[in-house]
Amino acid sequence: MRKTHRSGPGAGVVVAARAGDPRALDQLVAECLPLVYNIVGRALNGHADVDDVVQETLLRMVRGLTELRDPGAFRSWLVAITIRQVRDHARLRATARDRSAGLEAAEQIPDPGLDFAGLTILRLGLTEQRREVAEATRWLDEDDRELLSLWWLEESGELDRPELASALGLSDRHAAVRVQRMKKQVEAARVVVRALNATPRCAGLQAPADNWDGVPSPLWRKRFARHVRGCPVCGGMEEGLFPMDRLLSGLPLLAVPPALDPARVVAAVVRGAGTAAGTGDPGFSGGSGSSGGSGNSAGHKAVNGARHAHRAARPASRVFGAPVVSGAAVAAVVTVALVAAGLTTGSSDTPGKAALPAGSAPAVAATATPSPSARSASPSPSPSASKSPTRKATPKPTRKAPAAPPAVHVASTSKKGVGVWTFPGVSKALAASGASWYYTWSTTHSEVTSPPSVGFVPMIWGRDSVTPQNLSQARSQGPYLLGFNEPDMAQQSNMTVEQALSLWPQLMDAGKVLGSPAVAYGGDTPGGWLDRFMSGAEAKGYRVDFITLHWYGGDFRTPEAVGQLTSYLNAVHERYHKPIWLTEYALIDFSHGTRFPSADQQAAFVTASTKALEGLPWLQRYAWFGLGADASAPSSGLFTDGTTATAAGRAFQAAHS
Repeated sequence: MRKTHRSGPGAGVVVAARAGDPRALDQLVAECLPLVYNIVGRALNGHADVDDVVQETLLRMVRGLTELRDPGAFRSWLVAITIRQVRDHARLRATARDRSAGLEAAEQIPDPGLDFAGLTILRLGLTEQRREVAEATRWLDEDDRELLSLWWLEESGELDRPELASALGLSDRHAAVRVQRMKKQVEAARVVVRALNATPRCAGLQAPADNWDGVPSPLWRKRFARHVRGCPVCGGMEEGLFPMDRLLSGLPLLAVPPALDPARVVAAVVRGAGTAAGTGDPGFSGGSGSSGGSGNSAGHKAVNGARHAHRAARPASRVFGAPVVSGAAVAAVVTVALVAAGLTTGSSDTPGKAALPAGSAPAVAATATPSPSARSASPSPSPSASKSPTRKATPKPTRKAPAAPPAVHVASTSKKGVGVWTFPGVSKALAASGASWYYTWSTTHSEVTSPPSVGFVPMIWGRDSVTPQNLSQARSQGPYLLGFNEPDMAQQSNMTVEQALSLWPQLMDAGKVLGSPAVAYGGDTPGGWLDRFMSGAEAKGYRVDFITLHWYGGDFRTPEAVGQLTSYLNAVHERYHKPIWLTEYALIDFSHGTRFPSADQQAAFVTASTKALEGLPWLQRYAWFGLGADASAPSSGLFTDGTTATAAGRAFQAAHS
């Protein structure tokens, strides 16, 4: 058994940083940086955006730190966040490649001499066979590079198998299968590397190599490997290869480059966190220790919005050269972040406010309305509460008030629904929305009065929500019950397939028409979270009456976005042949922070997507994300108060009149 030499902070540092200790925050970022850099760098193979992805990962770590209940689970939680950022980046690159052609596409190809494999060889001075392994990583596809980045760290003693599996959202057993498949691809690539580097090179290999552009890729790995397997000259290349495990065991982490100096990272992260603190950004709130609650509506809503940051508070790219922020400033920002999250003591009696330490001044202005992502039960203080000093007004010419939006004929269909959290006027907005059903990510609809024509659908959010009280509430709320919320996300209900299956009989016993757990993505992926859950449920004879899905589009062109949405839904339906509920959807790009389309783009997508969804006979219901909107910031919400609809809200009201 190899000796483990795990880097990274201990639980004491995590607790102190979470409590607002500036030195602990400095130490936390400094000790996390090598692990995050090595995961991202190897998964992206030295892409030019590595620094940006590392920064975004650390920013989200700081934002979500206040919600991490179990400091002992910090490493697993951090690795899961890192992998999520890698995947988001990969999706963004794929979208960019689809829009590019010719020379623009060529710019996406990294220089093989400058990638992470090359850095590994150069900085660690690898011996011959270790060098071949590093070079072989260039030939893998993105999914295998992601897995390799974790497995390499496992072999180096930095991660253990449960942490690797948790980061990928897999069971230990399924992770082992994935690792074995990946290793076979690397072994094939090792032989290809050896064959291409042979002197003299096999004449039979030279023919296909003449058409090769010199850039390693999965496609060319397969072509060269096919030749090697059938060639008597190249067939002996496998002889003498040491197992990868032995070659990589004990390798140190690759040193973080000077451009990623921890102090500068802290400065960048703190600046981003300061921007987010005033808006109560939940970023990745929850982690592996998210509070599930026992049916408390406000608690569930605060956790449920973790992935959907509804404000534009992403940091500028490449800001590592920023001046270092003092420890006092770090402490102030962390304190404000903790206050925004409601985790400090001494909160005031005013809803939405929290007391600062004596002698402290608020560092961030209060927001006008609660962030939809926070889904807080209490409204934030009005911005008018704090006024500027009075000064004599200068007469200005009278301006004509903007024309009110034209009246909208509100239509309702049996499919049309919406996700709802509490905000001022929520019940009026729900009645005016045209939705025929809604849900609150809970078994209750506290502070929301259901209009007579609008039905409520309860949800059992996560494993801590499976309680007699919640199940009793679910039984009293109509014919339907929604299963767990995004169990494939470490920042949401964060459940393994085995955990979900073990609790499923209790949901079946509620006697409702029961929807599957709502995965965040990959519902059509063989071997994905939902696929393994459905296979396990079938093997155990468990009942799943319909499939529940979420979808968010980062392509803001209406026809393309609608096509991507319906294509995904069709693929899932073809896989399981069950009715589908789409319980969260909107145009939001989460690839780098949170980016929204224009109001007109969002409205156009509402109109086109609802028309398409109404035409799918096996799609029983859909719910827009969500009812509430921040009047002062971009969002996908439908109403800023009880009577004021956004452009998307007016489009939603009219669908399908």
